[in-house]
Amino acid sequence: MKKYLAIQEEAYHANKQLPELGLVMFTFGNVSVADRSLGVFAIKPSGVPYKDLSVRKMVIVDFDGKLVKGDLHPSSDTRTHAVLYKSWGNIGAIVHTHSTYATAWAQAQLDIPIYGTTHADHCTNDIPFAAPMNDDMIKGDYEYETGLQIINCFKERKLSYEETEMILVGHHAPFTWGKTSQKAVYNAAVLEEIAKMAWLTRQINPDAPRLKEQLIKKHYERKHGPDSYYGQ
Repeated sequence: MKKYLAIQEEAYHANKQLPELGLVMFTFGNVSVADRSLGVFAIKPSGVPYKDLSVRKMVIVDFDGKLVKGDLHPSSDTRTHAVLYKSWGNIGAIVHTHSTYATAWAQAQLDIPIYGTTHADHCTNDIPFAAPMNDDMIKGDYEYETGLQIINCFKERKLSYEETEMILVGHHAPFTWGKTSQKAVYNAAVLEEIAKMAWLTRQINPDAPRLKEQLIKKHYERKHGPDSYYGQ
């Protein structure tokens, strides 16, 4: 149906960016794009190589993760995306990758410390990792529970999903989001670069200090504050 074509096209182009940016290999990862007026989102089909994707292959599901349109199975992470869309009303796209450095931090079960201004340009806190889920959650609706794992981490940390648009799922990998697919993909690429920089920083100086609060505030607010002056 043509009414879904816009989000299918957007999801297709966003998914194609992931291998181009070096954020995925083989069939790892996925992007979804929501249409809140229709109560659905388009997402990459499960296990399909990026080179074989097409606009029409993007699967349409609702915010409960139920199939609406498509001949292929949606991503195995669909239920996680659905939980996030249903719980956080101001996101329009979600990206999940297994990018190397961000995934390494997730496997190490560590937040990514805010060491420098590149990090502060995008958020004012360490990139959080969500603690691994317990055995009962794993045995249950695993992908649904992954969504709750992310949401609960933000509640426990008292973080805003609109200010911190990225997370590391413990033992798993990163998720990012944004109001548009362009921003969600951008966040995935930025997260990977921040993760790499932080790892290198620790190799050079294991005792490297956290960025000063005044520098954090300055760099974030010059891009995102009420008196921002970065860009045109």
